[in-house]
Amino acid sequence: MRPEYKEWLEQEKYASNTVSAQLYRAERVEEHHGDLDEHYAKDHMESLLSMLRYSKDDKRCNHPNPSKLPIDGDLQSGLASYRGAVERYRRFRDAGHDTIGTLEWEKTAAVAVMDDAGRSFGLERDMQAALRTEIEQLEPGLTIIDDGAERSVQSGFIDITARDAQGRTVVIELKAGTARHQAVAQIASYMGDVLVEEGGEVRGILVASGFDAKTKAAARVIPTLKLRQYSFKFLFTEVEG
Repeated sequence: MRPEYKEWLEQEKYASNTVSAQLYRAERVEEHHGDLDEHYAKDHMESLLSMLRYSKDDKRCNHPNPSKLPIDGDLQSGLASYRGAVERYRRFRDAGHDTIGTLEWEKTAAVAVMDDAGRSFGLERDMQAALRTEIEQLEPGLTIIDDGAERSVQSGFIDITARDAQGRTVVIELKAGTARHQAVAQIASYMGDVLVEEGGEVRGILVASGFDAKTKAAARVIPTLKLRQYSFKFLFTEVEG
């Protein structure tokens, strides 16, 4: 595992305890399955990730642990946390740089929160970090359940996974700027992945500064998906010299 991975996690604005947890899980995988960079060079980590997959059907049939990792507690959720750590390390490697000083992170660029003057600023990553600290502002009763980092599912990474006051899993997708209709397909695929993995009821919340007509039309046919619009306002105070 490359030493600059820790700094990448910090630059991605993960909380310190989340950084520690991700490093720990990556190290545990290496301890039992070998160097992550060798797995990346071999097959882009596909065979390793395959060993860490454990479905709801596997759990129901009481299939054995497909990996070499010893898991205490629930096997499905335990392996999912390690799979997420490996997926995250693969995303770091996919950036294609060897040292943190040369990283040119292609963040979802600068379209973001709209202020009263109609100007936009910020990044989706900043939105996520801020929302994680104030999740109940999005909906009272929400509790984050993804251990401080994006949950890995078959279709990609869920920005925030939460549970609502009724115990339902809530998939939260953030878009900096106006959401297009493709965002509805994206969050619907995440919701479908969670449904397959967990069963039960799954809801979705798509958060953006605005929604075009196609996005609103697509969301109407998914009753468990809600659209939430954010705004931001500057506050200025005088500073004495």
